[in-house]
Amino acid sequence: MSFAGVSVVDGGKHCACDTSAVYAGADSGYHLLMVRDYSRTKVELPTGESATTGLFTVGEYDWYIEYYPNGENPDCRDFVSLYVTRNTLYDGEGEEDVEAKFSFSLVDHVEKHKPVYIHGTNKTCTFSGSAPSWGSDKFVRRDVLERSRDLKGDCLTIRCDIMVVCKDPKTEDAPDTLSDMNQHFGHLLQNKVGADVTFEVGGETFAAHRCVLAARSNVFMAQLFGPMKEGTATSSVIQIKDMEAKVFRALLSFIYTDSLPTMEKDSMEEDEMSEVMDEGREEAAEFEMWLQWLQDLFVAADRYDLQQLKLICEKQLSEHICVSTVTSTLALAEQHCCHGLKEACLKFIQVQSPSCLQAIMATNGWDHVSATYPWVVKELIAKLASNQRK
Repeated sequence: MSFAGVSVVDGGKHCACDTSAVYAGADSGYHLLMVRDYSRTKVELPTGESATTGLFTVGEYDWYIEYYPNGENPDCRDFVSLYVTRNTLYDGEGEEDVEAKFSFSLVDHVEKHKPVYIHGTNKTCTFSGSAPSWGSDKFVRRDVLERSRDLKGDCLTIRCDIMVVCKDPKTEDAPDTLSDMNQHFGHLLQNKVGADVTFEVGGETFAAHRCVLAARSNVFMAQLFGPMKEGTATSSVIQIKDMEAKVFRALLSFIYTDSLPTMEKDSMEEDEMSEVMDEGREEAAEFEMWLQWLQDLFVAADRYDLQQLKLICEKQLSEHICVSTVTSTLALAEQHCCHGLKEACLKFIQVQSPSCLQAIMATNGWDHVSATYPWVVKELIAKLASNQRK
């Protein structure tokens, strides 16, 4: 990736944006957007209003970034929205379409070239005269951002990566420079061609390929090719207990595609839930189901030594801590030796009001943590005591 310059949004200067562009003639490049005085940008820019960078060049095209601290529209007012736009002349009339992929990421202020939170697209987007902008209306929740280590000294840095896939119609038939191996392996999992091992999980069976599983997981390597290998007979089925079928399906999907799948929904449960709940309660119930699925997937990733999946789940869990679930997440973090997730939970509890602390202590998860991990309670008491001394 070629460096395409940096823009600085200064909330203390009525959200003015200064851009120092570097020409990146290559088909791929990245631009850094630094936001200073983040809190001020929230005040100066209400929902629907943005700070816009100057132009920078990637793949011989000019681009700019739009930063919405209070969301691009009312539906995402609790989020930061980000869009990348291809600059066009004369309202884009008569200009060729540009095919490109992009991603946004929060970047650590010390190591500015190491993305730590990535939100983008694996698909190719068409930047045309009629649709020159693509982006993420829900890039990150503001409350999550404000609790994270990515916001330091009321400043944050956002990295925008752009890869131009097809610069003009003459190259439409040229092979894509980005690997589509994950799609091919995903199709292999779906069509089961050459599958040579079967698992039974939660009453469902799953066909897979020994070599793929072993290449991705040391646990599967030992289970399928080690001295105590299982499922060698043609009719043998490997039983996996203490795991739901939808969790194992997500685990297999990650192994084959190297990406976190979305949670599948049970259509019958969804219909029943929508009949008896109003919209707000239904959303809360869906969130709880998703969080439970994510916690179970985190456990499965640790069980099969899929460290990348475990890190992804840890990141998601850290960003969705709430009063009703913080203790269950804290117990998982301690049980599976996940220091970063544990610290995120303790920090969340540390900043809560007395009424919220009472609500946390009233959950079943609190009783489990205090009985099983009493040393964690001592750590929390020490942190709360430090609040009193400040």
